[in-house]
Amino acid sequence: MAEKTTPAPLPSSSPSSAAFVFILVMVAFDFLAFGIIAPVLPDLIRQFEGGDFGRASDIVGYFGFAWNAMQFIFSPILGAWSDRFGRRPIILISCFGLGIDYIFMALAPSLGWLFVGRIISGITASNVSTAFAYITDVTPPEKRARPFGLVSAAFGLGFVIGPAVGGYLGNINLRFPFWAAAILSLTNTLYGFFILPESLPPERRAKSAWHMANPMGSLNLFRSHPQLAGLAVVTTLYYLAHQSLQTVYVLYTEYRYAWNQRDVGLSLAVVGVSAAIVSGVLVGPFVKRFGERHSLLSGLFFGTLGFVSFGLATRGWIMLAVIPFIALWGIAAPAMQSLMSQRVDPTSQGKLQGAINSLRAITGMAGPVLFGRVFALAISPRARIHLPGTPYYLAGLLLLSSLLLAVYVTRPGTETAEATGQPATSLGRSE
Repeated sequence: MAEKTTPAPLPSSSPSSAAFVFILVMVAFDFLAFGIIAPVLPDLIRQFEGGDFGRASDIVGYFGFAWNAMQFIFSPILGAWSDRFGRRPIILISCFGLGIDYIFMALAPSLGWLFVGRIISGITASNVSTAFAYITDVTPPEKRARPFGLVSAAFGLGFVIGPAVGGYLGNINLRFPFWAAAILSLTNTLYGFFILPESLPPERRAKSAWHMANPMGSLNLFRSHPQLAGLAVVTTLYYLAHQSLQTVYVLYTEYRYAWNQRDVGLSLAVVGVSAAIVSGVLVGPFVKRFGERHSLLSGLFFGTLGFVSFGLATRGWIMLAVIPFIALWGIAAPAMQSLMSQRVDPTSQGKLQGAINSLRAITGMAGPVLFGRVFALAISPRARIHLPGTPYYLAGLLLLSSLLLAVYVTRPGTETAEATGQPATSLGRSE
């Protein structure tokens, strides 16, 4: 077994400290860049495929599989390295890699070059997991739900401005958004290089992390606690359902409602505003009032209803009206992250985030292929029943399963490490 350092007490700094502000700004910039390309990447693929929606849906699925396969392989390595060498260098590598990725896509003369760009991005894009590990470094365990929510709000902020800008630029030229995203990511790299402090001091770093620096090794962490294992399954279903949005939203709205890139971009901006309000304003008070368990269950319930409503929406305005409602799904993620982080020791927080990111990558490999194929079959001229909302009905079913499992896993009678004082790695269910 690899040797670990004895963890020092967690810093008492609040989420409003300068270090936390830096990480929020960096995450917002990264997702601003990501949001800029969101309305146009599927259309660029569709352009290469001669405008065929069904074929483009399949190709988008394959691209998603490749990107997440790289995440599955490399995220645990980068997460373990962040525990060993610190968070700062991993964040800088991620930002630089994303900038290179966008340049590849801006210049791509074929699907093959686009594919190379996604491979590069998949290898280096670990900002989310490292950002959450950064938060655990500077925030006490019992206060993590709100800062996790604020980081989610930073994601939303990127999606407020990014898609609207990307949709506008994409209506002019499909390549312009990629150049804008590259400039943002490389600027973010320079910002981090000169501004971002290290959050993990040398005395709190693991002496060796290679035993967890592989995809399957990182997942073994979930076996350390029965409730953690159950929450890992809940998380898997959550992320799998989420892939329906990332994979088919652009093609779905363009096919079903005849939206253009600007329309898609503006609708994604509505998604960003709604997510920012939920994550930045509602999550903290909601978790404080109802607790993490009820927050998780409520978010999953809202998500289930939202996806079913997406599938039923026969008009574009109905789709837009559902967006603020489905945004309430965002209450679940910070509560889920907080519950899981309380069940591992401080020196393993990076490994936990790497393991969670591996779950995200596994569902990211399966989800795009699954939902891309389902959408292609649902709109095929050979389909017996024309049902374009099928991907979202499937997502609703997955979230309903996640909700039912979460009810059982977090039922009264289970206890956290903080409640019992037992080590997080050995705690089981109370009798």
